[in-house]
Amino acid sequence: MSFDLSVWALIPGATPEDVRTAVQRCRVGQHTDRQPDPRVVGFYRAITAAYPERPDLTDTPWASTPLHTASDHIELNLHPTCADQVLLDIERLAGEHQLMLFDVQDGSVYPPPQHTDG
Repeated sequence: MSFDLSVWALIPGATPEDVRTAVQRCRVGQHTDRQPDPRVVGFYRAITAAYPERPDLTDTPWASTPLHTASDHIELNLHPTCADQVLLDIERLAGEHQLMLFDVQDGSVYPPPQHTDG
């Protein structure tokens, strides 16, 4: 059993329902045919730099590799016993890359933090 999250690069102003709709499209194999979103690419590079997706590593948070990547999202299947720091890093990196975070377990959607000019 894994703990599953996904991060989504949707249009500005996308709602939690937009994310859930995108998740459902992915589950039935409907993916957008476009170039990878730079936010997704940046997140992928950052998270795999911190936590390489190599199955030969004994101390890996990933329950399955390679990570499922698409042009607008990445699915993260985590060991249920992974360190809390991994979850904090995923949340932080999703925010830094302006990605919406989807919790598969309960359907919660966490939008990126709002940036204010200060």
